[in-house]
Amino acid sequence: MRLSRYFLPVLKETPAEAQIASHRLMLRAGMIKQQAAGIYSWLPLGYKVLKRVEQIVHEEQIRAGHIPLLMPTLQPADLWRESGRYDDYGQEMLRIRDRHDRDMLYGPTNEEMITDIFRSNVSSYKQLPLTLYHIQWKFRDEVRPRFGVMRGREFLMKDGYTFDLTREDALHAYNRHLVSYLRTYERMGLQAIPMRADGGPIGGDYTHEFLVLAETGESEVFYDSEVTDLTFGDRQIDYDDRAQCQGILEEFTSRYARTDETHDAALFEQIPEERRRVARGIEVGQIFYFGTKYSEAMGATVVTPDGGRVPVEMGSHGIGVSRLLGALIEANHDDKGIIWPEGVTPFHCGIVNLKQGDAGTDAACEGLYAALVAKGLEPLYDDRDERAGAKFATMDLIGLPWRITVGPRGLAANVVELTCRRTGESEELSAEAAVARIAQIYDGI
Repeated sequence: MRLSRYFLPVLKETPAEAQIASHRLMLRAGMIKQQAAGIYSWLPLGYKVLKRVEQIVHEEQIRAGHIPLLMPTLQPADLWRESGRYDDYGQEMLRIRDRHDRDMLYGPTNEEMITDIFRSNVSSYKQLPLTLYHIQWKFRDEVRPRFGVMRGREFLMKDGYTFDLTREDALHAYNRHLVSYLRTYERMGLQAIPMRADGGPIGGDYTHEFLVLAETGESEVFYDSEVTDLTFGDRQIDYDDRAQCQGILEEFTSRYARTDETHDAALFEQIPEERRRVARGIEVGQIFYFGTKYSEAMGATVVTPDGGRVPVEMGSHGIGVSRLLGALIEANHDDKGIIWPEGVTPFHCGIVNLKQGDAGTDAACEGLYAALVAKGLEPLYDDRDERAGAKFATMDLIGLPWRITVGPRGLAANVVELTCRRTGESEELSAEAAVARIAQIYDGI
């Protein structure tokens, strides 16, 4: 993409309403525009990152054997009355009526609707286990939306639902989700720590939240510092292997890590003092096992091997897809702007022409652009007639991990400058070597 043809409405000044780094930088980098309190338009740069995050979530869900579908944003209130949650959920639920005076709601979650889909189509244990998920816009009418996409009213979420015959099967589905979530976050360059949490309006007493440590986090968290040394890495996972999935859950949850809602001071005091940590965290996902809470209330039963009939065992599992962008920026920025991890960057690298209109630099930049595209990469070429300082400031603000700078002096020596956004380090390479280096960095990501 050539920047002269792109829609990138960057701001020089920070809007007064932005209180945290991710909100400030998303507005300044032209990623989002507020349309109402807690409701945003996703502009091209923000939308591009959002789709990259969404794609990683999809890939890891499918890798784990989960099946995508899509449910509507509007739901009939009668389903929620069946489960007993229509009156219990509170004012966060946006309730509306259609022209036929039927009660509807803008879905904050989909336990009732997915249970209705299941009971209409599945009747035998032979059709289990089953995991269905979708990535869809939700609405929760927060009393005080703030912090940009971190606590908005409309948000994009992946929510998945598991159906199993027995409690043991359902707990394996729970473990499988924990493993797939660890992979998902690490692919994005995030360390998200699973912490014992509260079930809230979803229900169930067995649940973990995934939190990214950040000073601006909403939740106070208590943890053993050893948990931050754990990495998932490039492990090969057989998601049908119960022992392997259980082992990973134990590895990542055996050390103390809890939100303030479930904090146990006596257990925390048993950790050696030098390893006790109190910090803030950003929730980016949560998994729940809640058994037959919804299946009993809504009649979602299956025939068992002995010919009986039992309510299906269920769980639900969510990732805040749009919230992840805020968390990524909170964990990856400096005073110049965003620093995207390679796995989610909107463009793989930037090309800066220091002397737009010069035949030599123009030709060199066009050659670099074509060579990168031929490697399957997406460069952003700043071909504007702007000062070099302004071009560098834009690249730093929007946070592309790598920048290739082309100028007359370098071309005279047959080199371009390759700069790493995270470290600020630069090196001079031939144009061909710079393209090869960028391609190598992204190989396999």
